[in-house]
Amino acid sequence: MSTLLANGGARRVRAIATAELRLLVRNRTAMFTALALPLITAGGLTAIGFGEEGDLSTGALVVTMLAGFTLLYVVYYNLVSAYVGRREDLVLKRLRVGELTDAEILAGTALPSVVVAVVQVVLTAVVVAVGFGLDAPVNVVLAVLALLAGVVMFVLLAAASTAFTRNVEMAQVSTLPVVFLCMGSLIFSGVVMPADTIPDTVQAVVRFIPLSPVVDMIGLGLTGQTADGDTVGFAASWGEAALPAVIAAAWIVVGVYALRRWFRWEPRT
Repeated sequence: MSTLLANGGARRVRAIATAELRLLVRNRTAMFTALALPLITAGGLTAIGFGEEGDLSTGALVVTMLAGFTLLYVVYYNLVSAYVGRREDLVLKRLRVGELTDAEILAGTALPSVVVAVVQVVLTAVVVAVGFGLDAPVNVVLAVLALLAGVVMFVLLAAASTAFTRNVEMAQVSTLPVVFLCMGSLIFSGVVMPADTIPDTVQAVVRFIPLSPVVDMIGLGLTGQTADGDTVGFAASWGEAALPAVIAAAWIVVGVYALRRWFRWEPRT
């Protein structure tokens, strides 16, 4: 029975995801945001030398920055727009009438953006490895787990952000606080600027911004470089990842609570 339920749930999620993918492909603005904007942003900043003074090598810097921008643009921003659009069109309300669970509805809507984000980061890593000579990752498992944790975190934050987003047009404004804070975390987390040039107080605050633990763990997994500038191996990298992992887990818990507490399935009356 459990297997049948699992298969049925996967089938229902896949059906919603297929419909969402068609809508995503038809939306040129969403496609540009999903496919081009992260690459343009990360590539442009790297081309002008942005981040050359940071603690990461050029290859690791490109992959880490691209992962951060992809989580912000492809997952977070696109999903805020998607969830709000489906809510205002009463799609979410109608879906809840059938056999779909709330989790299946949210997961099916998010799946196309998540797949695009993960594929984009993986392909970028392959291209960077060829073009920039990216060294073999110290702990590729940690880097992958960090990316997946970031995906879960920003899907939940996107769903929570719909609580104060009245319509799709408003998403361009309502998402700015999270986007700006996370952009700041890329700058002041040691990815772009050397960690020893950033005041300890700033680093202490920045590490609790949602994107910070993700980029910290990705950078650690790729290079083995810690926040203190030391280089560790595979085994020691797990210990160094403990604090970022706890912070990421805390944000996921906050996201789940916010989703259950404030997410709306139909327009406000």
